[in-house]
Amino acid sequence: MSTEAKDTASPQAKKQKTTDIPEFTSWMLDSEDKTPVALEQLKKLGVLHWRLDVGQFEKEGKLDELDEIAKERGYKNRDQIECSHDKMPNLDEKLKIFFEEHLHDDEEIRFVLDGSGYFDVRDFDDKWVRCYVQKGDLLILPAGIWHRFTLDDKMFIKAMRLFLDEPKWTPHNRSVKEVADRDARKAYEKEFLASA
Repeated sequence: MSTEAKDTASPQAKKQKTTDIPEFTSWMLDSEDKTPVALEQLKKLGVLHWRLDVGQFEKEGKLDELDEIAKERGYKNRDQIECSHDKMPNLDEKLKIFFEEHLHDDEEIRFVLDGSGYFDVRDFDDKWVRCYVQKGDLLILPAGIWHRFTLDDKMFIKAMRLFLDEPKWTPHNRSVKEVADRDARKAYEKEFLASA
């Protein structure tokens, strides 16, 4: 089974598709008409997406397709995070941190187990693309991409975080001038922006 990012839902997701779980969507945030952004365009930015079968994970505590992707990409560790007022008393303060434009030195990998939210990423023209993630979405943001995260009006998301090494989440905020010179940003610019 190939684990290459696809423009359509996985076969498992197609079998279980319901009207209450729409396809993954992304759009230009600054456009009045929410101009759609295709998965192929996100892929050019280094952003990858899969729709996985959360039902298998809920029943068996594992997910073969996720394990295959993790093995192929070298993810060795994982944990879970729940962003809600019940589980995170300081949620409002955390959301301010998550929404500050930043980058990471490693990929940011999120598999949404429940709930929903928004990842915003910068495109080639430094404009925001909003990605709506919900139950079943696996989203991978490349190291060095400017991005931010927030919840939608449901104010709840539960996600598995995957890591190359030990679990860590260290944001490097764009407001700090030196961050633009980080190795991860330079590598991102070379791989994705130079060919734009």
